[in-house]
Amino acid sequence: MKAILAALVGGLMIGAIAASHAKLPAAAPKSDVEKKADAEKAAAAKAKDAEMNAKAQDRAVANWKKNKGIAMGPAKAAPKAAKK
Repeated sequence: MKAILAALVGGLMIGAIAASHAKLPAAAPKSDVEKKADAEKAAAAKAKDAEMNAKAQDRAVANWKKNKGIAMGPAKAAPKAAKK
């Protein structure tokens, strides 16, 4: 029983290794229309990601200012140095 199980496990391992080294066929070349559609889709995704990143950064800054007690009003002028 153990010999059969060992042979079965060994065969499965050899098959898995052989399958992982198999070469896939080359993908069919894309037409110009498909390339243009993919480029537009990628540009739209990049723009959406940039917008979402900017919103997240704005929320993080607002949260930091709220928790640190910093007023979100106009900036205060720096105090002048004392004269000697």
